[in-house]
Amino acid sequence: MEVLHMRRQIAIALAALSLLLTVPSITAAAAKNGSAVVVSSVSFRTAPSTSSSVMKYLKAGEKVVLLEQPNDYWYKVKDASGTIGYISSGEKYVNVVTPIQETAVGANAVAVGSVTFRTKPSTSGERIRYLKVGEPIVVTAREGAYWYAVTDANGVSGYVSNSSAYIKLTGTIPQPSQPSKPTADQQIEAVIAAGMRYLGTPYEYGSSRDNTATFDCSDFVRQAFFDGLNKLLPADSRQQGEFVRANGSVQTDWHQLKRGDLMFFMDYKGTKAASYTGKKPFSEKITHVAIYLGNGQMLHTYSVDSGGVRTNAIGGNHWEYRFLYGGSAL
Repeated sequence: MEVLHMRRQIAIALAALSLLLTVPSITAAAAKNGSAVVVSSVSFRTAPSTSSSVMKYLKAGEKVVLLEQPNDYWYKVKDASGTIGYISSGEKYVNVVTPIQETAVGANAVAVGSVTFRTKPSTSGERIRYLKVGEPIVVTAREGAYWYAVTDANGVSGYVSNSSAYIKLTGTIPQPSQPSKPTADQQIEAVIAAGMRYLGTPYEYGSSRDNTATFDCSDFVRQAFFDGLNKLLPADSRQQGEFVRANGSVQTDWHQLKRGDLMFFMDYKGTKAASYTGKKPFSEKITHVAIYLGNGQMLHTYSVDSGGVRTNAIGGNHWEYRFLYGGSAL
């Protein structure tokens, strides 16, 4: 009998040692231990499961230290001898005197009601588990009107209801960093790239500003700026010319323009330079607008016969002679 008793004691000691060795180090969270009193004889087990080994039975009146609550049904405790194990959390077995007070590194919220922890911000999201009352969490962002994106003490990320019935903020929610404003060159390239996507789109004089099925010259330029920068220019070429002049300095020599500048032209009067002698850049009526691409090229649309949105060379032809002025719309 003594041999059997010794073997049983050794088994209990090994089980307890195993528990100590397998407890993970808590880096994301820590807990301030609680205390409890056993109110009815209860199994003291090696793991939080009824299939685990019973090390002994704790008697009514025994005091234990509450270390953590792994789920709704079990407490991890330490008895008076220093042995660590698990007991039922049922009120008929244990009376909590001081609850476990959990804290977490970086925690900015705590669960004040048991709440479903889901894989996505929707009631259709798969349930990961339930957060326990008093559990600290890190709220990383707001997701829509009803959800928080959170990370628990184990580093698991998911979503919970942002109702005050479930979650209490104890700190501030990190604000998303604001993206840096695109440089002027980046903005220009965004506009040009947006315009290039419409190459070949048919020309229509007085085209609708409500769709991209067809374009006239000012509609096309306006759409390129809206698509590329969410910037809405005036609706016609004359108003766009006034906008550019009001926006900054302009050039009457197209060779001085920069990539992305808008170019404004007068009516067509023929293919010879002499036909445009005496033109007054700021007095002539603007009848056409284009986007300068650099290297003597422009992007625009000007007639049904030309094939719609396209690029054209400027130098040595009527486009050069008709040019009035140009500048930036940024």
